[in-house]
Amino acid sequence: MAPSSVPPGTPLPPQSTPGTPSAWPSGRPPLQTASPSQPGVPAELSQARWQAILDDLAGRGVAGTPEVVSVAAVTWPDSSLGCPSPGVSYTQALVDGVRVVVSVDGTEYDYRFGTGSTPKLCTSGR
Repeated sequence: MAPSSVPPGTPLPPQSTPGTPSAWPSGRPPLQTASPSQPGVPAELSQARWQAILDDLAGRGVAGTPEVVSVAAVTWPDSSLGCPSPGVSYTQALVDGVRVVVSVDGTEYDYRFGTGSTPKLCTSGR
């Protein structure tokens, strides 16, 4: 029976497709931490965050002049900021933040910020 022929208010039978809870072994969806909930919208980079990136690059011994490739406001699905480390648990809560990609001599660096001005260099999940 097609959904359009079901009278309003009639509950539909449970389905067992890969995207539904009945198909998950634990009855719960698997945790997903690698992708932001939205692709991001253009944003401005504050001077404090830019300075934090410059300081981080200098601390890593990166020489050269960094250039901003992109800046996007993103809502991350958890406190990993879309860049989880293996074996680490993260708070499951929406975190508004910014993703900043900079380039130094042809190498791109993917920085993530939550609500503060401390950058997290993402080396996975690009």
